[in-house]
Amino acid sequence: MYLEHFGLNEPPFRITPVTEFFFSGANRGEILDALIYSISEVEGIVKVSGEVGSGKTMLCRMLLEKLPGHIETIYLANPSLSREEMLYAIADGLGLNIEGKRVGIIIQNIQNRLEEKAREGKRIVVLVDEAHAMPPDTLEELRLLYNLQVGNAKLLQLVLFGQPELNAKLDQPNMRQLKDRIVHHFNMQPLSRSIIESYLMFRMRAANYHGPNIFSPNAVKLIASASNGLMRRVNILADKSLLAAFVEDTHNIEARHVQAAMRDSELKPARRTLPDRKILAGSAVAALLVTGLAAWWLLDKPQTPLRQSQNIPLALPSVPASPMVETPTDTPPPIAAQPGNTLAPATGTTDQATVASNSGSPAVSSSIPPAAAASTAPKPGSAAGNAAMNTTPGQTTISTPVARKLSLFEQRIEAGKQLLEQKQAVASIQLFYSDQINVRRIESFLVRADGLGVLSEIYLVPARFDGKDGLRALYGAYPTADAARNDIQNLPKRYQDAFATSIYLF
Repeated sequence: MYLEHFGLNEPPFRITPVTEFFFSGANRGEILDALIYSISEVEGIVKVSGEVGSGKTMLCRMLLEKLPGHIETIYLANPSLSREEMLYAIADGLGLNIEGKRVGIIIQNIQNRLEEKAREGKRIVVLVDEAHAMPPDTLEELRLLYNLQVGNAKLLQLVLFGQPELNAKLDQPNMRQLKDRIVHHFNMQPLSRSIIESYLMFRMRAANYHGPNIFSPNAVKLIASASNGLMRRVNILADKSLLAAFVEDTHNIEARHVQAAMRDSELKPARRTLPDRKILAGSAVAALLVTGLAAWWLLDKPQTPLRQSQNIPLALPSVPASPMVETPTDTPPPIAAQPGNTLAPATGTTDQATVASNSGSPAVSSSIPPAAAASTAPKPGSAAGNAAMNTTPGQTTISTPVARKLSLFEQRIEAGKQLLEQKQAVASIQLFYSDQINVRRIESFLVRADGLGVLSEIYLVPARFDGKDGLRALYGAYPTADAARNDIQNLPKRYQDAFATSIYLF
């Protein structure tokens, strides 16, 4: 009805999954890449969890399209299958005719066909949608099928998509054998307010809209509040808001249009209940680590496995952190979602003194203590120098004086350059990234970091995002990814609330 009014060639906010409208921001793109890599190169069961309407089915459809040709998929959309019905479904997906045969014969035929596929160089993966609703007996039968192997190679892989109730089901004692075989866990987090604006315009552009942003800040705020960051609810509210604006013959979506959509949808603004922080951390760390490996794989580069943390600090030189005279007060820029970045978007709420979140979804909550790199460079062997060497195990510090007093921004840029040049650190903890460099706002962030006593642990690393100059704000330098991951839980409380950190591999 409103398509011509807004210059669209199709409805932009349909709730039916359409892969052309897949939004790779909010960690969705990273999770998709990690899933493709996991299925292609790694054995083990994979679990993807998320609230109703968070985009799990869309992700599953994208996975079906993007997997390499040598991987064949069996998609189980009906979770209420009995044990026998599930076996029939898998046999049918393998092209077997097992009508009227007993269970033992069916399983043997499935194994024989899987062995044939393995000899042909094929890999078979079963994608189970709504796995939280699958009966325990059926899940157990899936586990038994997963155990089938020839030589040292598994014949079947599993990916379980489900609501958070799936986690509770897997915690039951009778599910421990299945849970122990899950090697990767990913969580589809809700969208944050900052990413919802990008999401709305992404869907509009995908539907051939060429005009300016039509959603006012108040409209975006209301959509974010009423939807709790869930994509399906965002789509419903946005679709009805467009209809309300069309009825008024206006091209701008204001708060009143969203309110009309809320009344029609019987949705009210609500305080978002965030997923458990441990779940988010585990999900995002897994996604980012696997995505890092996937990048090597996609570029066809040799993979060098990371050593396990030996808790040995690296001896990187560094720039001392000294505050500049002028203290700016505004905040760093909102973080722009870019498809290829190794980033776990923020899930917590940010106050006006912190960087805006990039996502509400796919990533990490975190915490880490200062790594004891001194703000000044004490003489070696002095009491102050010895105190400065009390670092967190496994963490690298920087402590080299500079010839002149630099601004905080210049200091941490120089520290980031030294960190990359030394090539001794393997990983860092990424707080945020931005495709815009606003020095004044970044200075404000650094002034607050200095007030928290962690300025010496902040590294600014220049980066390019879709042809734009930007930067990454990293925390600490570590000899292994494990060392960085183990330190996440010690971040200052403010950073826990403001950022969704990720493990950044150099």
